[in-house]
Amino acid sequence: MKFLFDLFPVILFFVAFKVYDIFVATAVAIAAAIVQIGWLWFRHRHVDKMMWSNLAIIVIFGGATLVSQDETFIKWKPTVLYWLIATALLVSNLIFRKNLIQAMLEKQMVLPSIVWNKLNLSWIGFFLSMGCINLYVAFGFSVDTWVTFKLFGATGLMLVFIIVQVMMLGKYLKDTPQILAVSEQGNATEKNENKVSKEQ
Repeated sequence: MKFLFDLFPVILFFVAFKVYDIFVATAVAIAAAIVQIGWLWFRHRHVDKMMWSNLAIIVIFGGATLVSQDETFIKWKPTVLYWLIATALLVSNLIFRKNLIQAMLEKQMVLPSIVWNKLNLSWIGFFLSMGCINLYVAFGFSVDTWVTFKLFGATGLMLVFIIVQVMMLGKYLKDTPQILAVSEQGNATEKNENKVSKEQ
């Protein structure tokens, strides 16, 4: 359900384009993104920074498309978002020494530092590539082809990439429960030792 919810603006964009045109579809996508943010805030009183970034980008580039009646701006929107994510992952790792992929997934799996770094680099490479692919399709093919790619092609590539990642991390995913159990046992032992030390 979350996957479909995240795709909500893209799905409506696709439908509106097929029924009307790129400009109506752009207006619908902007409205859908605003509704999506509003719903998240109403339900959870929290919205991820990336969702805010996506809203800002679609309002800016979508708004520019509507004002100028030039589809070029909305075509750039996915690329700007992809490259923004890649930049955030890279800058956070190089300057702030924080692996954002690890921060998001470390509660679900235990990986060696070198694997976390490779995982982070792979996501950076993926989003940089996706930005380039979007430009290639957007300006090398018809608008209809690009809109179809935006929903099915980009989503399909994302799913394939995630599946490949899971397959590559299979070994570590199997070892995670055992590692977590050992870690919890170690923490319990440490707590008991501290308790005994205080009693003495």
